Amino acid sequence: MHGTVTVVEKDAVRVHSYMAPDDSLNVTTQLIETPALIIAVDGQYALDYADEVVAYAQGLGKPIDRLIVTHAHPDHFHGAARFGAPVHALAAVRDQIAAQGDAQDPAGTLIPVADVTPTVEITPGTEVIDGVPFVFEAFSGGEAADELVIKLPEQGVLIAQDLVYHATHLFLGNNDIVGWQQAVDTLGAESSYDTVLAGHGLPAGLEVFGELRRYLADARELLGDDGEAYKKAILERYPSYGGPFLIDIGNQYLFGAQSA
Repeated sequence: MHGTVTVVEKDAVRVHSYMAPDDSLNVTTQLIETPALIIAVDGQYALDYADEVVAYAQGLGKPIDRLIVTHAHPDHFHGAARFGAPVHALAAVRDQIAAQGDAQDPAGTLIPVADVTPTVEITPGTEVIDGVPFVFEAFSGGEAADELVIKLPEQGVLIAQDLVYHATHLFLGNNDIVGWQQAVDTLGAESSYDTVLAGHGLPAGLEVFGELRRYLADARELLGDDGEAYKKAILERYPSYGGPFLIDIGNQYLFGAQSA
């Protein structure tokens, strides 16, 4: 296996957190294993790694009930069709994915947008799935324009996905550091959750919010009008973090070709 799987036991629920290698941005798919089902959260960027997640899930011996896509960044939905299950998302996220059109995965394989556009709309609120309450909350601003956060209150699990990165450089291409700081403050106040699942990186505890606050404050200080200068400065402050290519991708959005 090329990816890294971390398993967290939570009474009637087991969380299998699959983090792709650095060459695929350390993007993380969550497999929430309930007594009879698997709820997958986010569908990977490279199709090979999506296939690896699906093969692992199949080895658990339970059906994949659905794939939930939390936001409309390609690294979280390109592999959606590989899961062989209905794709669920917020209406805004569904519309943003549909508007992007056909694409390619990193290996150049065509990904028809019709194959990955969510077909089941998530309404914020609580849904009991296989006896487990799932709380769906919509956030606007931050890492993406619209994002879904999922809470498992009985298990103390907060599935924050791309509002939380763990020991991984941040994608700042949405140009909303302030919005991200506000989201981190809101989520960090949720003291009843002891397990935080990141969209890039391994599972963490509540300490991850302090780490994010520091990184975002540093990014706000260092991010001027020169993408390469910013990259050099942030790498010097966080030399052990994974996913440096995420800085390059963000710089392309913020500064264009000069930071490609």
